[in-house]
Amino acid sequence: MKGLKSNGTPIRVMAVDDSPVTRKLIKKALQPEGFTVVGEAGNGKEAVELYPRLKPDIITMDVTMPIMDGLQAASVIKKLDANQKILMLSAMSDNDIIAEAATYGIKHFCSKPFKPQQMVQKILEALEK
Repeated sequence: MKGLKSNGTPIRVMAVDDSPVTRKLIKKALQPEGFTVVGEAGNGKEAVELYPRLKPDIITMDVTMPIMDGLQAASVIKKLDANQKILMLSAMSDNDIIAEAATYGIKHFCSKPFKPQQMVQKILEALEK
């Protein structure tokens, strides 16, 4: 199974997206591969509040959300832990968003809509680096 760490424990994922359907698609893509979705958030503010308690291995973070967008939330989380892995999800492949994310140390992106294998691959790539 691809979603397991070298010690055999599941890779822990927090799914952050304002669309419950997208969060469900993330879970459907990851769980059969052995990943564990340890938490979900519908906006960046919820993600920032959940993060210290969950301490996931990686966060899938939508860029465009109400209350607090994904870039703002990623910035706050990276201040709490500069090593936290974050995979930004966006329906728009906007170079400005990619450039802004890079200033927070975020280098990994996945376009929406995504295929399940694409999501798995992007997470594994983000965790390797």
